[in-house]
Amino acid sequence: MFDRLIHFSIHNKLIIGLLTLALVAWGGYSLSRLPIDALPDITSNQVVVYTVAPSLAAQEIERLVSFPVEQAMATIPGQTEIRSFSRFGLSVVTVVFEDKTDIYWARTQVSERLKEAESQIPAGTGRPELAPLSTGLGEVYQYLVRAKPGYEKKYNTTELRTIQDWIVRRQLLGTPGVADVSSFGGLLKQYEVALDPERLRSLGVTVNEVYQAVAANNQNAGGAYLDQNPTAAFIRTEGLATSPADIGNIVIRSTSTGLPVLVRDVAEVRYGAAVRYGAMTLNNQGEVTGGLVLMLKGANAAEVIKNVNTRMATIRKTLPEGVTVEPFLDRSNLVDRAIHTVTKNLLEGALIVIFVLVLFLGNWRAGLVVASVIPLAMLFAVSLMRLFGVSGNLMSLGAIDFGLIVDGAVIIVEAIIHRLHGGQLQVPGNRLNTEQMNDETYHAASKIRSSAAFGEIIILIVYLPLLALAGIEGKMFRPMAETVAFAILGAFILSLTYVPMMSALALSRSTENKKTLSDRMMAFFTRVYHPLLKGALRHQAAVLLTAGGLLVGGFFLFRTLGGEFIPTLSEGDFAVEMRVLTGSSLSYTIAQAQQVGAILKKQFPEVKEVVAKIGAGEIPTDPMPVEAADVMVILKDQKEWTSADNREELADKMAKALSVMPGVTFGFQQPIQMRFNELISGAKQDVVLKIYGEDLQQLADYAQQAGRLVRQVPGPKTCTWSRSPACPKSWCSSTATASPNLA
Repeated sequence: MFDRLIHFSIHNKLIIGLLTLALVAWGGYSLSRLPIDALPDITSNQVVVYTVAPSLAAQEIERLVSFPVEQAMATIPGQTEIRSFSRFGLSVVTVVFEDKTDIYWARTQVSERLKEAESQIPAGTGRPELAPLSTGLGEVYQYLVRAKPGYEKKYNTTELRTIQDWIVRRQLLGTPGVADVSSFGGLLKQYEVALDPERLRSLGVTVNEVYQAVAANNQNAGGAYLDQNPTAAFIRTEGLATSPADIGNIVIRSTSTGLPVLVRDVAEVRYGAAVRYGAMTLNNQGEVTGGLVLMLKGANAAEVIKNVNTRMATIRKTLPEGVTVEPFLDRSNLVDRAIHTVTKNLLEGALIVIFVLVLFLGNWRAGLVVASVIPLAMLFAVSLMRLFGVSGNLMSLGAIDFGLIVDGAVIIVEAIIHRLHGGQLQVPGNRLNTEQMNDETYHAASKIRSSAAFGEIIILIVYLPLLALAGIEGKMFRPMAETVAFAILGAFILSLTYVPMMSALALSRSTENKKTLSDRMMAFFTRVYHPLLKGALRHQAAVLLTAGGLLVGGFFLFRTLGGEFIPTLSEGDFAVEMRVLTGSSLSYTIAQAQQVGAILKKQFPEVKEVVAKIGAGEIPTDPMPVEAADVMVILKDQKEWTSADNREELADKMAKALSVMPGVTFGFQQPIQMRFNELISGAKQDVVLKIYGEDLQQLADYAQQAGRLVRQVPGPKTCTWSRSPACPKSWCSSTATASPNLA
């Protein structure tokens, strides 16, 4: 079959040329549509259900909300794990499905069972909702809504939150690729009815009567229409409250004398704010409001961020005077750096391979023929990546080795050159005509094609075990194996079609045997190698003992090396996990976060901004307690750094500067690195110890003991422990976290 394919390719150059152009067009189109991100998304196939239940303690949340939702989800086919998180006022239940399960089918199954769960939850406790169709790495764009200098008094946190919810968020929701936008920080405006107990008692009104009156009189109603030929009059009643005065005028009931008792007679109606579970601060300037753009699962991160930036330009024109929207964490910068790194490495690798090919083949035409396989194989790989849903990132594109790609083409082209210019052919004038060139190319390629195919198949087999990986390892390394396999497959096809065709068309038809630089180089290496080979054959025992010693030594040396799941990627910014003492208030955490911003902003000129996200946002994709914060330290370009030469040194100096804050612990990481750790182990630090049991006090004692032991181990910079007040099953857990400074 291979012989016929080679023969067809050589004698039908036009068809192969057209197919090559079609590959270029297909690959170019696929490259423009290929999903681009910095790293592969390792989030499991999951559906998240969250329930906001203000004022309920964690124990009640677990018993009244989390447990009924878990029980309702237990019968869904294809689910592999159900885990929940219960915290004051919030329940988060995660249903994990098999990777092959269609996520939309899974969400439909969960949605159907939410009705059953809701019927088991006491009325007024909370209503479970599906989280947006995003992933753990879906926070691709984070921004601030803030007042411009001079307008701070006009726009307080309540006004900024209203602008975020009603202007910015609503316009962003129509952006292609955006699953949802989670508001963060600020005060959610509400109408408050502050009851006066003395007035209630004097008028004989109960709290329930006030509640029922407000609920029944805060709605609009329709009354069909009246047919008044030739027109129709549509009837509607307006009862929806639009101001505190409207609520104050609601009639609760009438007195015995027929006088109406209004809400304003027994209460003060005013503007207030909902109970909040999070906040956001900027530097040491106080609280601000912002939002997190959640990317739709499977969307192109680079394209989504581009769409969001375009929509933001329009949104800024609709904002009130004195208000601005500014992104503080945009993954496009990281994506651009990652793609720049990949592009730089691929170009440098291609140039090195081309140089070596031309140098050692001794024929610039042959070198260019082989080198042209590199971009064509890349386009073939990109086309299959888009076809099979493999995104372009550091792991997939960065794993391509051009030396492996051109292996088969080198073998075939070298065989053709050896046949043409090895002095074996005797033709008149030492020059082949077209038919002779085609025949000689065919004979040389068909003779060596088994060796070329065998070599590429061996290389391909090496990567096949990676395709069997499952879970997080599979999501991380399978794209790499698939991309390399696609590239090798493309190079294999090209070596049997394109390479023989181009060799017959482009290589010199002269059969004259000329000594080239390559021949002289190979002669030199041969003279050096022959004595070594003869010596090795004479002293076989010594060679075997030396090889065995190196193997054993390498094994023991390997055991002394450290290990990491993946190399640390320089993201350009820091994500600092800040924790204050358990039980601290939100206002205290806000004050500590502002102090962190003041220290870092004042002492380190490398810092552009310090944004602290405290607690949970409107959509609790990361349900932190109010005593925890993710401090995003936005840094300038590394060329502008003056305090340190690298990330590790800067992180150490920042940690030392923050050590003056008593009762506050810090763990320096990076935004995506932190999310990776959380997706892998459920905690944001690199090393986590989990202690399980039923007695919370005993768990706390064990956690403190573990913390004291961990502090004695070289490496960890901080060690904190946390206790879960409510757990998804009959047991509870306590976690001692050792957080080495690996930023």
